[in-house]
Parts: sequence; structure tokens; C-alpha cells
Amino acid sequence: MKRIIARIWKLIRGPLQWRVLWFAHAKFMIGVTGVVRNEQGQVLLLKHRMWPADRPWGLPTGYAIKNEEFPETIVREVREETGLDVAPGRLVQVTSGYKLRVEIAYAALHVGGTLKIDGFEILEAKWCYPDALPEGTQESHVQLIKAGTVS
Repeated sequence: MKRIIARIWKLIRGPLQWRVLWFAHAKFMIGVTGVVRNEQGQVLLLKHRMWPADRPWGLPTGYAIKNEEFPETIVREVREETGLDVAPGRLVQVTSGYKLRVEIAYAALHVGGTLKIDGFEILEAKWCYPDALPEGTQESHVQLIKAGTVS
């Protein structure tokens, strides 16, 4: 039986193979978070409107869109949420095991732009030193900030 399946697999090369694989495997959303720093070493934190009231502070984050490279997701999300421009850096962390998503975090450097927050999603934005984060910062983001501090 395995030989028959292998022969069929070889015969359906190309787009049909990809369709079979797509139907046979799990689908995930990709959440991308940016540990954005400025030249002073401060981290950009956002007070998110739709997050729990006791944990509204966190890093810029959003979902990748189709055909978007993950470092570019954080560039787009930061620009949409804050008006700031960033240059993506190294991969900080990949977290899987969730039911429908994978989380990816990148370091990023603030390179320009004027702060203008998206009032729909974001209530406030501020630069903080890693050892002086506001109360109500997401614990997973505190850990990313610590991980992003290590070179």
C-alpha cells in the first residue's frame, strides 16, 4: 500500500501535491510581536483597548497577513498602531502549542516616524526602561523584553 501511495504522490507533482498537503495539515494564524527599542534602550509599550483591564500593557503585536514575511508584519503593525517606523532585527522567540496560532517575536529598532496612536486599538503608547515597566504589563511580554535584552 505504501508503494502505491508513493507512486501516486510522484505522479501528482506540483500544485496538486500542495493542495493535498494543505487539506491534510493543521492551519494556524501567526501572531507576531515586536520588542521595539529606541537608541536609549527603552522599550515601546502600548496600552491595548481590547486586552484585559488588569493587563492592558504590552508590546506591539498583530497577525501576519497572507504572503507577508514575519519581520515585515512587525514593521506594518507598529506603523499602523503608532505611526512609528522600525527596522526588524533578530528572532527572539517562537512559541507553538496553541490550538490555532503560533507566536513569533522579533527585536526591532525605532528608526523614525511621529507618534500617532490608533485610537481604536491603542489607548496610550510610551517608552519604558526594561526595569521600569508599568503595572499591568503582560507577563509573557515581560519575558520577551528580558529575552530581547540578551545579545
